[in-house]
Amino acid sequence: MNKDRLELVQGTLDMLVLKTLSAGPMHGYAVARRIQQMTEEAILVEEGSLYPALHRMERRGWIEAEWGLSETNRKAKYYRLTRSGRAQLAQEAEEWDRVSNAIGRVLHGKALGA
Repeated sequence: MNKDRLELVQGTLDMLVLKTLSAGPMHGYAVARRIQQMTEEAILVEEGSLYPALHRMERRGWIEAEWGLSETNRKAKYYRLTRSGRAQLAQEAEEWDRVSNAIGRVLHGKALGA
């Protein structure tokens, strides 16, 4: 593994996929590639993690899927965010902000009232 690549914090893959799909429908490979591009190659989402996550989110009603043709004219399953998925993304993003801000305060010694 590339030492510059980051390990995903448990529970963040769904949030990253939902955020990626908020830009519009994409097939699985495009989702993984977009995350890799947006993180400047720091996060590589493997198929073994991505597709179970997509199926789980589909079962939960956060995304919907439909067959279509990819850019290379191959049959591909396209995923899109549902209303429930948008709500879930907002909730997860808010929680992420709270947690990352709290961790930042500990790391940088910026406790309230200090």
